[in-house]
Amino acid sequence: MSPLELSTDDVAANESDDVAAADFVVVANRLPVDKEVLADGTVRWKRSPGGLVTALEPILRSRTGAWVGWSGVPDSHDNPRIKGLQLVSVPLSADEIRDYYEGFSNATLWPLYHDVLVKPEYHREWWNAYVDVNRRFAEAASAVASQGALVWIQDYQLQLVPKMLRMLRPDLRIGFFLHIPFPPVELFMQLPWRTEIVEGLLGADLIGFHLPGGAQNFLYLARRLAGQATSKGSVGVRSKFGVVQVGFRHVRVGAFPISIDSSALDAAARSRTIRARADEIRRELGNPRIIMLGVDRLDYTKGIDVRLRALQELLLEGRIEPSDLAMIQLATPSRDRVQSYIQMRADIEQLVGNINGRFSQVGHQVVHYMHRPVDRDELIAFFVAADVMLVTALRDGMNLVAKEYVACRGDLGGALVLSEFTGAAAELRSAYQANPYDLDRVKDAIEEAITQDKEEGRRRMRSMRRQVLAHDVARWAASFLDVLASTQDEVTASANRRVDLVEDAPIGGDD
Repeated sequence: MSPLELSTDDVAANESDDVAAADFVVVANRLPVDKEVLADGTVRWKRSPGGLVTALEPILRSRTGAWVGWSGVPDSHDNPRIKGLQLVSVPLSADEIRDYYEGFSNATLWPLYHDVLVKPEYHREWWNAYVDVNRRFAEAASAVASQGALVWIQDYQLQLVPKMLRMLRPDLRIGFFLHIPFPPVELFMQLPWRTEIVEGLLGADLIGFHLPGGAQNFLYLARRLAGQATSKGSVGVRSKFGVVQVGFRHVRVGAFPISIDSSALDAAARSRTIRARADEIRRELGNPRIIMLGVDRLDYTKGIDVRLRALQELLLEGRIEPSDLAMIQLATPSRDRVQSYIQMRADIEQLVGNINGRFSQVGHQVVHYMHRPVDRDELIAFFVAADVMLVTALRDGMNLVAKEYVACRGDLGGALVLSEFTGAAAELRSAYQANPYDLDRVKDAIEEAITQDKEEGRRRMRSMRRQVLAHDVARWAASFLDVLASTQDEVTASANRRVDLVEDAPIGGDD
């Protein structure tokens, strides 16, 4: 049996008497919970924050739903429970986390899909672990799904699951969504297991990407790679108008730009408590004329060094007065055990030190750098306090921080400096956009944001808020699931049905 094939005998062993058959199943690398060990040693599982959980939890609660994923604890067979949600845990050993997650997912796929900003590593043992773990996720989903259920698989860690699950349960309607960019064809072709990944994704009935470009890249690869198998008698593929024909099945491919719970953020940002905290933050910083903010996971894709170098040059050139400015950079810890991340953190902290050493004065620090998580309310207060939000990612599938900042600015204040290479740039066209590889343009965008006319700023923010409030995360989830639910059985599907790459979830205008 091929390493990508499954036996239905394996699935039966995973079934549990206390697991109810679900007609809607979410499959993701992580369960929507975090483990908390209390002072007395007892364990409590709490709901984790995040847009995906926010969007899908009401759907899971309104029907017989289940969420399949890893608990986040190595070598643990814990069965997390949250009232009203059926959670199906897929245990992972420390070795599997090292090879499947830290290895193949984050040292092979992550850099490859982010334009090879860091050189991907290709190791067969990592690939074998990726196959094995994907098989276990497929088995768990198969065991819990009812006849004809909808199954929605999430992200790059689980790209083999659609085909594996299709082999086990051809009755299911299977969707897959990629939360990171899908790379250009010439980069994807580096991957030794490129055909296996494409064929894995083609097990779905609907494949979603953030942007039409990612969908187009995949369509080309489906024709080029999976089509090669025709001569081997494996599978025939042809693609047209966003539909890929795989044998007698028809797979839809579309763009579904993800969003945020914008209404909830808007309401929270208007609260008296949050606004009072925002005022307090400004006082703690010494009431500077301009507060600039960066909020990122500490990752080489985020371009934290880009904005710091731009700020340093603006100060050196006298285009910004140090006494007028305070910059806050929140950098959430990420992959602390990976050497390239350790070095990146050291480089960023040295850059922060250089700026502060040259431009700070007694009682006034230019850059305030925090390498730790910040809770939700505090983060919202930072958004409300910030006059300029800096998003300078070198490559990002969407970048929800940009949308969160806009959602929190019900006062129509503030300005957004936004990298052209984020998915959000396609929607937030009224931001001050810049190529993060062009440092002079980044500097100009920051200066334009700082010096903008008040009415011009209000016009820009109003335009972006219309987009973000109208296209929220619930609308994103509904648009994807509506298309998935409407997919037809492979025998009765129309071979020439046309699906426009952006028709399913259009990117709205800014006017």
